[in-house]
Amino acid sequence: MMPVATVMPDDTPMFDPNILHELDWSENTTTFSPAISPLDPGDGLVLRPLCTADLNRGFFKVLGQLTETGVASPEQFIKTFEHMKRSGDYYVTVIEDTNLGQIVATATLVIEHKFTHSCAKRGRIEDVVVSGECRGKQLGKLLTSTLTLLSKRLNCYKITLECLPKNVDFYKKFGYSVSEENYMFQRFFN
Repeated sequence: MMPVATVMPDDTPMFDPNILHELDWSENTTTFSPAISPLDPGDGLVLRPLCTADLNRGFFKVLGQLTETGVASPEQFIKTFEHMKRSGDYYVTVIEDTNLGQIVATATLVIEHKFTHSCAKRGRIEDVVVSGECRGKQLGKLLTSTLTLLSKRLNCYKITLECLPKNVDFYKKFGYSVSEENYMFQRFFN
């Protein structure tokens, strides 16, 4: 058996960051006060794709403020990252505080390929979370607006998300409406 090469975390992005910079921000439907954008998310902040080095910049710490993350080894993290990157359908986006070298917010856009709607694509926003010390800086709004515009740029016929009832009004600001369908699930493990 051949030994497995060790891959070290680095700053290679999950997807081309230029796609975020090329979004038509004039199509954004939400107001920001003070004004922020994907190119200017705030003092000392950078909005960009996830990279494997973010494992050491507190990515799981932020994600853990949303849900149970479990324990993942660096090898598991890199393997999952590489799978997502190769598929071309995952847009895990982070906001880094460059002064601290820490991830302070993240959200994911997943593209689902459909046979319906003339073999169209559907976008789905997942795992939107802002670290406790950075809430109130519009970063959740910025991530949601950015990923909504990105799904449009990627020619998705629609975009969906799941949220708690207490967050419905927040997402309505972006043009989302409550579906008449029920969200159902089965959990196989935590």
